[in-house]
Amino acid sequence: MSGDNGKGADEDVVIIGGGAAGIAAARRLQAIRPDLSILLLEAGDRLGGRAWTVGLPGAADVALDLGCGWLHGARTNAWTAIAEKVGLTVDRTPAPWNGGRRLQRDGVDIHAAQEAIGGYFERLDSHEGDDADLAAVLEPGNAWNGQIRAIGTYITGAELERSSIVDYTRYDPGPGPDWRVREGYGTLISLYGGPVPVRLGVEVGSIDHRHAGRIGIETNQGVLSVRAVLVTVSTNMLAAEKIAFDPPLPDKTQAAARLPLGLADKLFLGLAHPEALPADTHMLGSISSGATGTYQLRPLGAPVVEAYFAGDLAHHLEREGKDAAFAFAADELAGQFGADIRKELSLAAISAWAAAPHIGGSYSYAEPGASDQRAVLAAPHEGRIFFAGEACSRSRYSTAHGAYETGVAAADLIAASFSKNP
Repeated sequence: MSGDNGKGADEDVVIIGGGAAGIAAARRLQAIRPDLSILLLEAGDRLGGRAWTVGLPGAADVALDLGCGWLHGARTNAWTAIAEKVGLTVDRTPAPWNGGRRLQRDGVDIHAAQEAIGGYFERLDSHEGDDADLAAVLEPGNAWNGQIRAIGTYITGAELERSSIVDYTRYDPGPGPDWRVREGYGTLISLYGGPVPVRLGVEVGSIDHRHAGRIGIETNQGVLSVRAVLVTVSTNMLAAEKIAFDPPLPDKTQAAARLPLGLADKLFLGLAHPEALPADTHMLGSISSGATGTYQLRPLGAPVVEAYFAGDLAHHLEREGKDAAFAFAADELAGQFGADIRKELSLAAISAWAAAPHIGGSYSYAEPGASDQRAVLAAPHEGRIFFAGEACSRSRYSTAHGAYETGVAAADLIAASFSKNP
């Protein structure tokens, strides 16, 4: 990896990480500074990062999103317009939480559950005083606390006791509703990265910024000399110092450590006879336990069930393996639809984000007292080392469009830095 663009560097800008933030930054720089040479380095074998679409075995036209799947805040989500521009299909079927279909359970007091859950989130929204964890406003002994705990893990990817109320109240994905990309969110993001100069399988080990005129990037395929670098890797990778900075950047490492990745894993079950289950209907596995899956039955009419596990349950099932995850989901579905449903089910696809090399989880949450660390993580260092990714977003963390926005913002800062230093 060597060469010279006439400025004593191999590249003007290197972007580390081929997820939504890195791709967005690269596309923005290509648009506003076509004079700059850009190279995106991705340690894995594909673009998209935590957006990853696979096909359904035997029906490749059915897209399964193993990572992000919903266009949150779809009306102002940048990916919505990009999807339409590149010829993909935005499906506007309402999400379960936007008025979509939910499975009604016999004998369950839906009103009481809604009252308890609504009351909990109202207490979160109105919380004042010192930052606390999300468990602080639970009502002791409330019969619906298990369901509240389950919902909390889906939101943050971690148990309530670990997550900041202040960070939760800052979350604002933008005007809804939430839509989907029929061909897959992962398909969309990787397609958008098509025009970007990319090298896959390149692992960055260290960033040497001791010298004023250049930055040295040491990789498993040699050393690059660059003028500016954008780091978009996950907080778990930064906290574990998978990329070493020379000199060290302890404020970044510490900020990342206090913004760890929660875990949400997906399991897709094939259905032998799709009519066995209602289409595009949502179901909670258990209404009393916090350790439960949430299920999208036949999303977009596909012959599958999408099971979603989060927090400690997701960690447990990921460690135990795909057979354990399958058995857990089959048990919860059989509890609702009867034992015969087991004969309909087969394993179609499964994610394991905690074990994913170069990522190590799903989306960031802030520990109590750490919400302001998002700004610390996002701040450029000496106008040469820049940072982006969902964890850098104050209000749209955990989303692909939050990652997109931080990538665009970083690109603008990089462009401005080159204007000052021709």
